[in-house]
Amino acid sequence: MMARDTIDQSIPLPPDAGAAMPTAATESQADVNSAGAINPRYANSESYSSLVWRRFRRSIMGMLGMILVVLLLLVAVFADFFAPHDPKQTNIGFAPPDTISFFHADGSFSPLPVVYPISEGEELDPVTFQPIVGPDYENPTELGFFVPGYAYHILWVIPANIHFFGPTDPAKTFHLLGTDKFGRDILSRGIVGSRISLTIALVVTLLTTVVGTLVGITSGYLGGRFDRWTQKFVEFVLAFPQLPLYLALTSLIPITAPSNVFIAFVIGVMAVLGWAQLSREVRSKTLSLARIEYVRAAIAVGSSDGRIITRHILPNVLSHVIVAVTLSVPSVVLLESFLGFLGFAVKPPLISWGLMLQDTGSFSVIGSYPWILSPVIFVLITVFAFNALGDGLRDAVDPY
Repeated sequence: MMARDTIDQSIPLPPDAGAAMPTAATESQADVNSAGAINPRYANSESYSSLVWRRFRRSIMGMLGMILVVLLLLVAVFADFFAPHDPKQTNIGFAPPDTISFFHADGSFSPLPVVYPISEGEELDPVTFQPIVGPDYENPTELGFFVPGYAYHILWVIPANIHFFGPTDPAKTFHLLGTDKFGRDILSRGIVGSRISLTIALVVTLLTTVVGTLVGITSGYLGGRFDRWTQKFVEFVLAFPQLPLYLALTSLIPITAPSNVFIAFVIGVMAVLGWAQLSREVRSKTLSLARIEYVRAAIAVGSSDGRIITRHILPNVLSHVIVAVTLSVPSVVLLESFLGFLGFAVKPPLISWGLMLQDTGSFSVIGSYPWILSPVIFVLITVFAFNALGDGLRDAVDPY
């Protein structure tokens, strides 16, 4: 300290340095108003979490992503309540989306939204000789909120039959996004399918985050031979072409296996192949943190490796891990959708967004019934929500 003070005093300062540089006294005077009271803004020091939240709420896209993520999780938990129809109920195959209107057929205003269902007419198309379909203005369906419908269980325990929205008459139906080839409502299946898709994404992300973080911190902190062999194994995992390996591993489980076993196997395969990249990122951060003074001071006073890792290194790596979690969920959702489209993710009677996209495998079907691409909307909203949330958090947790 004496040497540092001597060096600082030997550096010449410009004549106006005393006026230009704020001192502790002038800074403290700025925090006191004319009445002599302390400015409330500086009365209490803010914690790191409050600073992150104050910076995060300035991001419009980040706040929008957070709101969408919360809504997606609520819809997934209470999917039966938000689904207007039974997702397994069949009707006329490939029915186009219904049109919602606030006017009756005679032009009068309707306080409740009205749906004119699409029905087949008696006339035939002169080119295709198929029945001409159009809205049925004689049999409108009135929609409402908190209406009765098919029976279900809230949180798989409490029986109920009230739905957030749907037809006021339970005997009638409406299809906002149309129906698939078996006549099942696409909107209801997409809402219920969010449970499987988001569950797979969140569980896989949790497993890959825990494993990748622990391996990366341990490898970067211990170093030496353990680090070399660990990184060789990480490079071995990253060297595999993931898509062929996904298809090969998921094809090992028999089709007759129970649904829960099949989902657990898919989650295990994704988790085994997805932790290596995060481990490499956490290791690089740990290598830089292990050379900081407070870590060396903890080593000098005899702290154990476990305490140094959990109390000194992990909190400083946690901000990067949180951002990595929000950015890895969309990639898992896209992977599940792609594998489900190929038939290697979820099997019926379960419902997922990837499984719903299997109907789009035929080009002729897409050309004739383009509304079967509606499940892509759920995937796009989910990917956008988590990416926006991750970008907002990445800017907010950056200490620089």
